[in-house]
Parts: sequence; structure tokens; C-alpha cells
Amino acid sequence: MDGLLMNNLGRNSVILALIVLGAVFAREAAAADPPVPHDESVYGVKALVGMACSKCHGQTGVSISPLFPILAAQRPSYIEMELQLFRQRSRGDPHARAFMWGIARALDDHQIEALAQYFSSQPRVSVRAAKDPALAAKGKSIYENGVPERDILGCIGCHGPNAEGLNTFPRLAGQHRDYLAIQLQQFNGRRFNGQLRETEDEIAAVTEYLASK
Repeated sequence: MDGLLMNNLGRNSVILALIVLGAVFAREAAAADPPVPHDESVYGVKALVGMACSKCHGQTGVSISPLFPILAAQRPSYIEMELQLFRQRSRGDPHARAFMWGIARALDDHQIEALAQYFSSQPRVSVRAAKDPALAAKGKSIYENGVPERDILGCIGCHGPNAEGLNTFPRLAGQHRDYLAIQLQQFNGRRFNGQLRETEDEIAAVTEYLASK
């Protein structure tokens, strides 16, 4: 009987030792190479970007064509708002109708939120030097102070001191010059209430400044 008890104790000791050793190996393996969580929402949004967004905006939100906006590091609340407006067909400018109405029509709220979070989390583009420093300096003055003699307010109040965007007002820093110019022209009477009334020269100055931010 005592021999049987000793054999059981010995066997249990070996099993316990193996369990402890296995736990140590598992802990060391996890520390060396932590597992990547399987997040269906992440995989889903990357596939959606690849199928629907990347051709115009790039896989990471950095568009190659200057006619399409850079979405990397854009404010998520702004992306959500714009996609909802596209889906509702409330954005009526020509580029919205041509490119975004059909794409946004198929998106549900969850996909819109996921896309907004994805693009906003991408690194911003590297700062690019101004092509025309004197023009950029004029644009900086307009951005910060507006054009008081024509009752045009500066952009800083809505878009922030570094053009980083505030709430649903978009990030403008680092955006393509051509895209910014098109949108400012749209604001001059076509989008929202047409409060912006810059001249072509003033638009060129502001876009030069913002593109170099």
C-alpha cells in the first residue's frame, strides 16, 4: 500500500512539474512574440478600403492624384459626416456626384464609422516645403486673420491654429493644393452657405500655405 502511494505521489509530481514547465514556456513564448488579436472589424475595413477607397485615396489614405483628398490623419468625425452626406446625396458638387454618391450609397453606419477610424489613425503625410514661400506667407496671414476689409474671417477659428481641424471641421494641413482650391471655389456659392468669398489669388495663397503645413 505504501509503495502504491509513493508511486502515485511520484507520478503526480511529474505531472505537476510538466504543467509548471509548460506554463513557463507559454509565458516566455508570449513575451517573445505576442499573439495578434483576430479583430474582424479591422480585417473587414482593410478589405473595404482595398475594394472601394484605395483607387482614389490610396490604401493608407494618401492619394496620388491631387484631385482626390488625402484622408490620412483626417478627423474621424469629419469623415463620418461627409460619408453620410454622400450617402444621402446631400453633397451636390460635381466631384461628389461623380465619385462618391454611388460608393457611399452601399455603406451602412458601421462601415462608415470603421472607415473614419481607419483613415484617421493613419500617419499624416510628411511636411512638404512651400513652392513659393512669399505666397505661402500671404496665405498664412489670410488663414489666421482673414480679409478684414471684405469681412472675410480667418480660417483658424474653425480649422485650428495648425490647420489640424476641430470637431467636424476638417484637417487642412498637408492637403493637396489642387483639391483645396477646388473645394474653396465650391464654397464660394455652391457648398453650404457660400460665406467664403476669396479671390483666385487669395485661394492660391491659402492653398500654398496649407499644403506646406
